[in-house]
Amino acid sequence: MVIPVLTAVLQMFPRVSSAELQQTLGSLHSLNESQWSIAKKSKGVTVWRRPSQEFSGFLYKAEGSVAENPQRIMDHIRPGACRLHWDSMITSLEILQTLDQGCCVVRYTTAGQLWNIISPREFVDFSCTSEYQRGLLSCGVSVEHDEQRAGLVRGFNHPCGWFCVPAQDSDLSVLTGYIQTELRGMLPQPAVDTAMASGLLHFYSDLRRALNT
Repeated sequence: MVIPVLTAVLQMFPRVSSAELQQTLGSLHSLNESQWSIAKKSKGVTVWRRPSQEFSGFLYKAEGSVAENPQRIMDHIRPGACRLHWDSMITSLEILQTLDQGCCVVRYTTAGQLWNIISPREFVDFSCTSEYQRGLLSCGVSVEHDEQRAGLVRGFNHPCGWFCVPAQDSDLSVLTGYIQTELRGMLPQPAVDTAMASGLLHFYSDLRRALNT
């Protein structure tokens, strides 16, 4: 059953469907391990990659354990003021529309990377958080939005998201993310690959630090 969103927002973003987005993330989550190659590992976090079926770049998968329950972890990850406070990659965040069923439309900007070889980017995403098995899923996809801030390249997130479930026989949670970001602009692919893998490792470090404070 399609999870309803506000009629006005459906008119603005007719292609957005919470159910279809969650189904897409579920299919990514079920991919066999043999279909991934390791991109980077550090401090209990592994990042894999495989060619994206959405664009000419890569789909990245990251997984690691976090010493907290899924609810508190997802409260930090989902769009909102909390995310802006701890995520070093995000420089601004604004909720454009608050919807029903834990969904929203969010605009945010990211910091430059690799000595600004990758300049700051702006994204406008539809985001939805819901229950998933014994934990939670927060997923998103970029949507069209005419207003764009001057001096920023508008990036595009193809279906992406974070699964968080309790680890078996442990007080930890397993956090698994799928990211396929089209940064756009004239960028060398090796720089994009380095930035994406390193950025995901930093994401876990930032999150763990925030949860410990």
